[in-house]
Amino acid sequence: MSAQPRLVVSAPSSGHGKTAIAVGLLAAAAARGVQAAGFKVGPDHTDAAYLGLAAGRPGRNLDPRLVGAQRIAPLFAHGASGAQLSVIEGAMGLFDSLTGQPELDGTAAVAATLRAPVVLVVDVAAMGHSLAALVHGFRMFDEMVHLGGVILNRVASPRHEQMLRTALDDIGMPVLGALRRGDLPNVLPARAHGPVPVAHRTVEASRAVRRLGEAVAGGLDLERLMALAGSAPALPGPIWTPSEAVGGEGFDQRPLVALAGGAGAPYTYVETAELLTAAGADVAVVDPLRDESLPAGTRALIVGAGLPEGYAEELSANRRLCNAVAKFAHDGWPVVAEGVALPWLGRDFDGRPMCAVLDASAITGDQTVAGYREATAPTTSPLAPAGARITGYKQHRAIVTPRAGAVPAWTWSGGNPEGFVWRQVHASQLGLHWAAAPEIAKRVVAAAIAGPGGVPGQQPGPIPHGQPVPVPPPGPYGPPVVISGVPFVANDARPTGHTQPLPVASGVPHLQPAGPVASGVPHAPAGSPSMQGGPHGSPGQYGQPGSPVLPHPQQMPHGQAGPPGPHAPFFGPGPHESGAIPHEAAGLPGAHPPQPYGQGGPVPVSHGQSGPGSLGQGGPGSHGQSGPGSLGQSGSGPLGQPGGPGPHSPYGPAPHGHSAGSMPIAGGQPPAMNTPGGTSEREIPGFEARGLADTADITAS
Repeated sequence: MSAQPRLVVSAPSSGHGKTAIAVGLLAAAAARGVQAAGFKVGPDHTDAAYLGLAAGRPGRNLDPRLVGAQRIAPLFAHGASGAQLSVIEGAMGLFDSLTGQPELDGTAAVAATLRAPVVLVVDVAAMGHSLAALVHGFRMFDEMVHLGGVILNRVASPRHEQMLRTALDDIGMPVLGALRRGDLPNVLPARAHGPVPVAHRTVEASRAVRRLGEAVAGGLDLERLMALAGSAPALPGPIWTPSEAVGGEGFDQRPLVALAGGAGAPYTYVETAELLTAAGADVAVVDPLRDESLPAGTRALIVGAGLPEGYAEELSANRRLCNAVAKFAHDGWPVVAEGVALPWLGRDFDGRPMCAVLDASAITGDQTVAGYREATAPTTSPLAPAGARITGYKQHRAIVTPRAGAVPAWTWSGGNPEGFVWRQVHASQLGLHWAAAPEIAKRVVAAAIAGPGGVPGQQPGPIPHGQPVPVPPPGPYGPPVVISGVPFVANDARPTGHTQPLPVASGVPHLQPAGPVASGVPHAPAGSPSMQGGPHGSPGQYGQPGSPVLPHPQQMPHGQAGPPGPHAPFFGPGPHESGAIPHEAAGLPGAHPPQPYGQGGPVPVSHGQSGPGSLGQGGPGSHGQSGPGSLGQSGSGPLGQPGGPGPHSPYGPAPHGHSAGSMPIAGGQPPAMNTPGGTSEREIPGFEARGLADTADITAS
């Protein structure tokens, strides 16, 4: 249990001023000598960098989609260690989500997981008593979210402020501060600069943070805000530590790993450097925009997705570093490149020469590609073994041609293979949060020690035909978190040495399904005697026949016990005791709602054993498929009626003859990425207004 004063700064939607107020609040607290820490919900590097600059310690990201909901509280506790005030800035509106699943990864879900009171920032420039109705609706919408007060932004006059205070007083909602129009200066550097001004510690960035702190100190009741933060209960559960996350024995050598960034901030998530250090590396910073060479003794190079594309001209102009990186890669040293680092390693970007490590060219497109991807590694590289799966995030306008090399970096459902694996280079526009898979750090360190020859078994190569993929031992924070049927390989709840045949991934070379394959993870245990089964169901080992579908133990017909399976979801204490809502459970028929503070959830299901149905009763079919009927047909209802959704499909019943959240049989196409119900990424609502103002520019790729 750890007592850490904390609060979430959110708003009804983007554009209300929550970033400026969150940054200003941290700056005002730091100016008073308060030890503060800043966090950003979601994958945004830029806001996290400014929150860190204001707090005086690195800003961190809390993204349930990238790292798993069960890691949010441990990662927060790690980042907030020693802080007297932690400010968590939300993304978009309080109940919004980049994926359309706010109950899993929205700001409200993070606030509930952290048991943190919420302060709602509202732009009231054109509002009167309607403010009370809006705030009352937000307060009552989710009983697991504690709305502790409101900050009025862009108040017109003293009379206007008094009217608003009276309206909120009538519903018993505290006003924690009021800022007049023009009080918050528009001083944050243009978002196109990303975290670069913070990384370079520019005068412009420092002055912006100072001015926001002064404005907030003059308009907000800091004492009441500190008291509200202090009312948050102690967080149960473990504190994430890099050494425990990496685990295992260390190495005899400490290789030097160069991490792209500046003196003020890296272009990766903060945990990347911490994990590399814990894995046995010495980490040095290299600035791709200013440094003309790699640090002496560098044995691996990591360039994260935080570097914005707007600096292509500066990247190209730094010819000495381009030449040094090209030689480094051609000599066979490990290079991991994300985001704009992929075009940087290509021949040219918008006609400007780049490093020419990869035979690819890039131009800036008219549309922004943004969204999460549940990616599979089709080949072994210094970053990941073949078959490894993890969720990443991409946001870019660069169009790379070809999209993938002869050996791609990633494949995902609903899209073509992407990225390049060549020698010891792994380059992709997909950005990862290494806390989701800490073994990445050990792989990179091992590759750095091994040098140009590579680590035996880590050289690039496809998934061996007919071979299962080893699965790592369980992680320290519970059973696997499944997002749309894809478990994090870093946290699989099976004993060391066990293997599980993976589902056939769309676009992975050398792999052909023995029969129609449902999306999701097969629940048959590895080594099941039925692995040579019939024509339909889960795939067997690559190149071998598939097995019949085994019903999920949580989704057996009424009153029947299910067979054992390695992926039974764990229904433990409520989310405010465990810090997690299992992704397999949330949003499903019979899934249990969040429990009030201090109350436990349903009875746990032991790993590897058949569990009861929801509240002891069976549900519809397994794997997002129909029930006792055959694949693609109706379940326990009358023949011809759609079966209910399985544990990987929170999207309701499937169309007739199809499994909810799975591929249609016989020639059907897989649904769009991240959208088990088939929604395209163009329909994902809401990005931060300062980042992607027009969601019509968002496209799938």
